[in-house]
Amino acid sequence: MTLPDSVRAALEDAAQTIVEATYVTALAGAGMSAESGIPTFRGPGGLWKKYGEPDNLGYQRFLKDPQQWWEERLSENQMPEMREALEKAEPNPGHYALVDLERIGALRHLVTQNVDNLHRAAGSESISEIHGNHTLIRCIKCVRRFRRDEISLDKLPPECPTCDGLLKTDTVMFGEPIPPDVLRRCQEEAALSDCVLILGTSAIVYPAAALPEVARRLNGATLIEINPNETALTEVCDIVVRAPTGEALPELVTAVRRAQGHGEVSGGILEAT
Repeated sequence: MTLPDSVRAALEDAAQTIVEATYVTALAGAGMSAESGIPTFRGPGGLWKKYGEPDNLGYQRFLKDPQQWWEERLSENQMPEMREALEKAEPNPGHYALVDLERIGALRHLVTQNVDNLHRAAGSESISEIHGNHTLIRCIKCVRRFRRDEISLDKLPPECPTCDGLLKTDTVMFGEPIPPDVLRRCQEEAALSDCVLILGTSAIVYPAAALPEVARRLNGATLIEINPNETALTEVCDIVVRAPTGEALPELVTAVRRAQGHGEVSGGILEAT
């Protein structure tokens, strides 16, 4: 692929920054999923434009009548485009590039807002899914997660086999608090970060959007945005790469490897051998 010179220059700056950093994390958003064919919710052509954006009472309705919620959830009528896209979607080059960055020691942790499981399918291991994972079922009492094939849905609502708590899908609903274990891990990672990659996210959904700001406030973290569009965080980012993540991230991996080979980096995450 041919990237503009300005984008390549920004990627070189980003690579050098990553190699010189001590703890690099990433925040990924819907733009990465869109590159795998998964519809977005917000913005032009988003699902909310067609179906209307839900109110913030979804979780309360679930708690009031979990049986009805499960029956509706299992119906084939809810956003069929999303169901079909999730079934067909596969990781794209951006997902695999993040795995490469993790394996060469250049990326310590990934926080994703996406529920599509594509980061895990690609091979990411140090990961927090702040909005959940659509392939899992979670107990709202003990927060334990189960694969869908581990839970019988013959009786609704299903109960947790560990604590008899109420089970729901792992995806975080409107009005539902972020699961405490995931939120705590995300906050811990942000507190360690001195460099954050902000990837394909509009940066308007909180608390996820606050994590780069936390890293900057606590550690003076360098913020690197990779996105074809301007976002809510663009103005505070130190390096901006105006390109899709699926195109830019593989090039970033190459640039990081090249930067690692230029000799020792004082205080860096890796040293050339």
